[in-house]
Amino acid sequence: MRKAFGPRELGFTKRDHDRLAQALRDESDVRTLRRLQAVFMVAEEHDLATTAHLTGFSQRSLYRFVSRYLAAHDVAALRDEARTGRPCVAPEITDQHIIDEIRRLPSSLGYPTGVWTVELLAKHLSTLYKCSISPRTLRRRMRAVGLRCKRPRYVYSEKEPHRAQKKGQL
Repeated sequence: MRKAFGPRELGFTKRDHDRLAQALRDESDVRTLRRLQAVFMVAEEHDLATTAHLTGFSQRSLYRFVSRYLAAHDVAALRDEARTGRPCVAPEITDQHIIDEIRRLPSSLGYPTGVWTVELLAKHLSTLYKCSISPRTLRRRMRAVGLRCKRPRYVYSEKEPHRAQKKGQL
């Protein structure tokens, strides 16, 4: 038995064509719009290879989009479902814990420095709360709290008073 290739053989009707055309005009989400365009092209009798080439989807994805649409004959079937997002890394380390540890001096905790670096603070928080947090994640969390991550300045911020004399400019 051969696979159905024409829109009528796949199950598209005139009403589907009109529904897809209207949805293309109204849709604002880019991901859904691209899927609608691909399904609309298949409904307009473009073959799957050409549609896949023009839209950038694989033929397998096109089959999946077309079958999802035709199962319900509804444009909403092509939209993404709500997602919860990526789970929080190191939920034990709260914003308040970060602020409390920044207020402590690293030298009083046994570190050989007087200022916190993000890398050092991440290492300290990881050992203190026994969960892994990367410096990148810590920077993002600190920014969300309103803290600024700056590298410590190891040179004096003011010029030496006898600089001109040392350079021979006096």
